[in-house]
Amino acid sequence: MQLEDFPMDVHACPLKFGSYAYTKSEVSYVWMNGKERSVEVAKDGSRLNQYDLMGHEADTQLIKSSTGDYVVMTTHFHLKRKIGYFVIQTYLPCIMTVILSQVSFWLNRESVPARTVFGVTTVLTMTTLSISARNSLPKVAYATAMDWFMAVCYAFVFSALIEFAAVNYFTKRSWAWDGKKAMQAQEYKIIKNNRKLPHVSKVCRFKRKEPVALSKKANNTYNIVGTTYTLNIAKDPGLATIAKSAAAPAKVARVEEKVLECKKTYNSVSKVDKLSRIVFPVLFFIFNLVYWATYVNREPVIKDANRPH
Repeated sequence: MQLEDFPMDVHACPLKFGSYAYTKSEVSYVWMNGKERSVEVAKDGSRLNQYDLMGHEADTQLIKSSTGDYVVMTTHFHLKRKIGYFVIQTYLPCIMTVILSQVSFWLNRESVPARTVFGVTTVLTMTTLSISARNSLPKVAYATAMDWFMAVCYAFVFSALIEFAAVNYFTKRSWAWDGKKAMQAQEYKIIKNNRKLPHVSKVCRFKRKEPVALSKKANNTYNIVGTTYTLNIAKDPGLATIAKSAAAPAKVARVEEKVLECKKTYNSVSKVDKLSRIVFPVLFFIFNLVYWATYVNREPVIKDANRPH
């Protein structure tokens, strides 16, 4: 049996009639109705669980040996393996496992436990499927069609795990390097635009000063932190300074919001994940298209069907 195309393989099972005691000069076998009509198979006469009967072929062979020539009548029954069982038990689980491994590309790159579970689980599942599929096959030294399919699926699953490792590695580096650089640039910009506000640089480091308690009393007197002051509103030139200082907290609040916004950029989607969301499914689809078009639509080739035995 040639199993290179398993489970889309075709085999020729021979049925032989002959004599090993009488030579051609003593007994000669011939087809009474010709080779085409001498062997007939009833429509409902063959029911095989794993094979479909594609047809048969009759032939006459002459075997030569040291004792003489012998006539052997041979009929080859062409059998094609049914693929339904293997699609349900092997192919569909492999395809679903590969799709499941690609779901991790849509998770947040900071979700390390979830993506690690996806990667390790799918790799172990592919390993189990590969072992179970090989147990139902004869021990052959070459790779079958199913072996190539499972090898490629295993490569896709393992590549998804390696992709997450790369994304996680560059994410940690960008948090320490790009985050510090972005904060320094933002702080420099704020200090440059607000040189008249000496406390702005401290606000960029997320330290807010407590507001000064200012309460007004009768006769134009003000109480500031327990001390009472009398102000001449009409003539005091410091009124404009107080007004400017009162507007400063609102501006500082806006500055703090801008500083906090730069932190949100660290949770953005990785460029590697964005590329993997497109490349991995497209490559897997192309592989399936080529694989099934190659093995399913091609004409079955029966090897060594008419070789004398």
